[in-house]
Amino acid sequence: MPLSFGYSPCPNDTFIFCALANRLIDLDGLKFNVELHDVETLNRMCRENRLDVTKISIAAYAVCRDEYELLTSGSAIGRGCGPIIVAKPGVTLEGIREAEVAVPGLMTTACFLFSLYAETSPNFRPMTFDRIMPAVSRGECHYGIIIHEGRFTYKNYGLQKLLDLGSWWEEETGLPIPLGGIAIRRRLDYNVKKKVNDLIRRSLTFASKNLLETSDYVRLHAQEMKEEIIREHISLYVNDFTMNLGDTGKQAIEAFIRIGAAKGLILPSKRNIFRDEDEITSPSRRFVLVP
Repeated sequence: MPLSFGYSPCPNDTFIFCALANRLIDLDGLKFNVELHDVETLNRMCRENRLDVTKISIAAYAVCRDEYELLTSGSAIGRGCGPIIVAKPGVTLEGIREAEVAVPGLMTTACFLFSLYAETSPNFRPMTFDRIMPAVSRGECHYGIIIHEGRFTYKNYGLQKLLDLGSWWEEETGLPIPLGGIAIRRRLDYNVKKKVNDLIRRSLTFASKNLLETSDYVRLHAQEMKEEIIREHISLYVNDFTMNLGDTGKQAIEAFIRIGAAKGLILPSKRNIFRDEDEITSPSRRFVLVP
């Protein structure tokens, strides 16, 4: 029976999973039905228990962790890569707690981080991430929280950066910002989970050493994104933590969920986030993107 596997069309995900999705590596007897959706759709599908394996916002995972655990490969976590609050020139952060704020989904890490920062739940207006900057530029929302390649393109919409929520998190905790992870059904056989975790690492290793063989797949789903932006996107969001979370990556995710629970934004749970078996959490090679 094929495993349903969901991830986003963003360059970091298509880069990581290209070899797996296109059978450019040996899948060790596993089969996958791949689905590409925006992150909030994936969050919702996971909450509805519709996918076997999926990319998920860490904030959304906190709601789904009774049914899913996290793998240690494939995550989006790092420093200098968090969500950014943007607005038109002349607008300040004063009054943002009462204003309408465009967010890339109510279950996203971006939305959750803003709630931590603001210590309240403002008037959120959820929309797909690609619509946020145009909406703020047109004046439909006073503020927007942008993710992905928006870090590189918000100036093209005549917008200014008011606050980097990832940097705020790093200053508050000293930890990298955990944006997304790979969730897998708890009820699946342990050996299947181990294979999936290993395949993600192998897929990433293949991509880093075979850039030409992955570039067409990445561009196919990047829509009209410029080549330079695609490269910057991958370089920012694919790193050592993507290959293996390690102790620091796991500490960041655990802290994120623990702080959210303490603030009343996440319901507490006694379920472990990760499995303890050495086979899944063992150290891995350093990730290197081959030019």
